[in-house]
Formats: sequence, C-alpha cells, structure tokens
Amino acid sequence: MATNETKVLTAHVPLPLADKVDQLAARLDRSRGWVVKQALSAWVDQEEERSRLTMEGRADIEAGLLIDQQAMQAWADSLDSDTELPAPGIASAAKT
Repeated sequence: MATNETKVLTAHVPLPLADKVDQLAARLDRSRGWVVKQALSAWVDQEEERSRLTMEGRADIEAGLLIDQQAMQAWADSLDSDTELPAPGIASAAKT
C-alpha cells in the first residue's frame, strides 16, 4: 500500500558526489530529491537482500549443509584445465 506521507532526511555528502547527483538530475530532467530517493531505495533493497542471504547461509551452516573447501578449490582450479572436475556436492557436517 503506497503512502503519501514523507519524512525529510538530511545528510552531508562530499561535494563531488553532490555534483554527480545534480548532473544526473539534470540529465534525467528530475529533481535532486528524486535521484536521491531512487538511490536510497535501491541501496535499502540491496541491504535487505544481503541480510536475507546471510540469514539463509547461516541456516545452511547450522543445518550442516556444507561444501568442503578443498573440494571447492580443486574444482575451481580445474575449470581452466583439460580435466574439469564435476562441481562438488553438499556434504553434511553430521557425516564422519
């Protein structure tokens, strides 16, 4: 649900960055505020996705869904060779 309510945020940015924002705004025929809003929205989305992926990774670790580092390195090293290895599979940490 979209809302028309807004809140003013202020930030001190380096002059070169402010100049780039002004140049983009002029080129796009948009306001400086519109450019900053677009950039901030994209950054927030990126950080939320990074957090989600981190939590997903931690859950995989806790579940023991791991790939052996040596197997992964051997596979990566083989990619440029004539004898490419198959991608390593997930090995459960519970297995011994």
